[in-house]
Amino acid sequence: MPELLKPPTNPVEWIDVEPDVAGQRIDNFLLTYLKGVPRSQVYRILRRGEVRVNKGRIKPHYRLQAGDRVRIPPLSRSEPQPSGQPSNKTLERLESAVLYEDARIIILNKPSGMAVHGGSGLSYGVIEAVRAWRSELTFVELVHRLDRDTSGCLVLAKTRAALRQLHSLLREEGSAGIDKRYLALVQGSWRAGKRDVNLPLHKNVLSSGERRVKVSREGKASLSVFRPIVATSLASLMEIQLLTGRTHQARVHAAQLNFPIAGDDKYGEEVFNRQLREQGLKRLFLHAWRLEFSLQDPHQTISVCAPLDEQLQQVLQRLGISFDITGLIQ
Repeated sequence: MPELLKPPTNPVEWIDVEPDVAGQRIDNFLLTYLKGVPRSQVYRILRRGEVRVNKGRIKPHYRLQAGDRVRIPPLSRSEPQPSGQPSNKTLERLESAVLYEDARIIILNKPSGMAVHGGSGLSYGVIEAVRAWRSELTFVELVHRLDRDTSGCLVLAKTRAALRQLHSLLREEGSAGIDKRYLALVQGSWRAGKRDVNLPLHKNVLSSGERRVKVSREGKASLSVFRPIVATSLASLMEIQLLTGRTHQARVHAAQLNFPIAGDDKYGEEVFNRQLREQGLKRLFLHAWRLEFSLQDPHQTISVCAPLDEQLQQVLQRLGISFDITGLIQ
């Protein structure tokens, strides 16, 4: 009878947190440190309390402090790992998507349909592709995330100092940190003018790993500003400024206002989505069009705008919507 093979495991690991890691969320730290371990497994060991900091249980959003001692349990490596590599076409696409780069950061106009990282059946995402494309970089990490179907400005840090600065800015509410603005096509004719939206959001992660977000009094404070650009009888083009950075914030806030975003198959409206597909829309019409923030060492204010892709521009043309994106800069 053949011998049964046991999945290989690693022993318990103990990690002392260095000052250059301080301030990073424990889930982001583990996703970086445990390369090759599926994302779902990382969150599973966090939920079960198998990861300990200073011998205590912690939440995924816990921010590490210098001197913390992190316990990582033995991990099975038996789950299939992504093996695919980004194609030359993908690498060329990313190279042409660079909006800004200096010694500290890279800002890309992320294409719709590309996840920011691999996992959950995906061989690779933006971060893996960038590491393959820019193999000479000794450090490159995602500063924040965009949904797979959302396009636009995505920031990657090339140094730990820049990553710490940007994470600190992201924790500041409002444009005092990072001014994040999106373009979205929503259902219906918006006639309300500028509207501030303050609706707390609660995130649930299903057993499948799918994230679902809803408005709830038990949720986290979530602030958005909706500004109409052009309204038609069928749809309205909006600028949405996110003053907080919750998962699916723009999508859920828009749906809660009864102006769901076109092409949203999770929070949107089926009939409206079908009408927009007839106009050539094959994706979520949500685009991170502008970012502005300041970095130190040296001090510099960085302001970047990402143009709409050809498909979104054509949809607007078919709807008779025209506008000058430079006129939105305030």
